[in-house]
Amino acid sequence: MRGALCPALLSVASFAAAEVEPDSLARCVIDDRDRKVCLEAPAQRIATLSPGATELTYAAGAGEQVVAVVSYSDYPPEAKEVQSVGSHTRMDLEALVTLRPDLVIGWITGNPPEQLETIEALGLPVFYIEPRGVDGVASVIERLARLAGTESVGQKVADGFRKGMSQLKERYAHRDPVPTFYQVWDEPLMSINDEHLIGQVVQLCGGANVFGDQQRLVPRLDDEAVLAANPEAIIAAGMGEENRHWLTRWKQYDELEAVAQGNLFFVPPSLIQRPTPRLLEGTKLLCEKLETARERR
Repeated sequence: MRGALCPALLSVASFAAAEVEPDSLARCVIDDRDRKVCLEAPAQRIATLSPGATELTYAAGAGEQVVAVVSYSDYPPEAKEVQSVGSHTRMDLEALVTLRPDLVIGWITGNPPEQLETIEALGLPVFYIEPRGVDGVASVIERLARLAGTESVGQKVADGFRKGMSQLKERYAHRDPVPTFYQVWDEPLMSINDEHLIGQVVQLCGGANVFGDQQRLVPRLDDEAVLAANPEAIIAAGMGEENRHWLTRWKQYDELEAVAQGNLFFVPPSLIQRPTPRLLEGTKLLCEKLETARERR
């Protein structure tokens, strides 16, 4: 949206300016852009602008306060009943502000910056998130719970997530390393480096990411690069929970160690590619796959 703001947007801007006095705000947290976000009372009308943000907000115990989501916000199931205001890349801002959210959860690299800037210009508090590590996931839950007034629930979930991931690290991180190729996308072929959250999960499970030293978080590759790396295990997530066809492309390469050993594994993407508490379940699955690869040596 460019140019003059429509009357509905101007009305919300005036409402926000009248209702929020920064000097009197009491609930403050630092978001993932290192910005201080403050509310004078727990948020009661929350808009989540990515599926991951939706899931994290529910995990923080604030699901009943969510009034707006975006496409593919499918977990937990009740999130599918909340009004959608478009996709994470193209939101209907007029529909969003008509719902009068008192807190908007934005995704740093997932939402268009210009739309988030417009939302902020209207005086609506935007809490930017993008957890890049295991503790980052837990921390986002804690901070969301603080803003929503659901600290007891959020803290319990965050603590449980940290404990579960720590236990998996203690069990698997020092096992014999398994050279691993994690396929995050098919066309174009993409993987992840060691700085990526999934790359950290691979290491936690005792895997050695064959593309871990790439500069890009999500490097683009070709089949020849995978053949040269010759991973012992290939793990793919696919585009859907039961879509395993990404692995079939590798069966034509008998020379690949992963093919020779039968180490072509699938992990549902919703459990591994969203930085939410369900990552604990996805990590367990990934660790079990790499343990299977060890047993086949």
